[in-house]
Amino acid sequence: MAVKIRLARRGRKRRAMYDVVIADARAPRDGRFIEKIGTYNPNTDPATIDINNDRAFNWLMNGAQPTDTVKAMLSYRGLMLKKHLQIGVIKGALTQEEADKKFEAWVADKESKIQGKADQIAADKAAEKKARLEAEAKVSAARAEALAAKKAEAEAAAAPAEEAEEGAEEATAEAENTEAEGETKE
Repeated sequence: MAVKIRLARRGRKRRAMYDVVIADARAPRDGRFIEKIGTYNPNTDPATIDINNDRAFNWLMNGAQPTDTVKAMLSYRGLMLKKHLQIGVIKGALTQEEADKKFEAWVADKESKIQGKADQIAADKAAEKKARLEAEAKVSAARAEALAAKKAEAEAAAAPAEEAEEGAEEATAEAENTEAEGETKE
């Protein structure tokens, strides 16, 4: 029986998540499997890979063949390197302690790179948010300036009209006063 390590799809349309499963090569993609060893979520940034490393390594050493995608994920997690080092130990090329030391150094380096990428993404989001707020503040200031100019223009236009109105009121008041004086003289 040929055993494969592959992905089984689940989740809704356009929001797929995958289970990493050990299955018979003849079984359907989302069908019967032997064991579930992890999950893969490509919707996050960076993609979330949660695999039981011990079980995956055990299946790899027993001859299970990963698909291309799963092989890339296992390589990303360091399991393909661990398998390579373990084969070297079996052949006598290096000792178990040397292999463990190399693997631990690789894992520490990889975790720092992953953390650096996550930090960079967070910093980029913060910078983008700050830039959007600054742009919004500029637009608000421009609107406020335009409103103030419009208001001043309206007041300037209203001032001569008010003066003309006041002048007209004064003229009518004077005319009424002169009429009243004329009537009193008669």
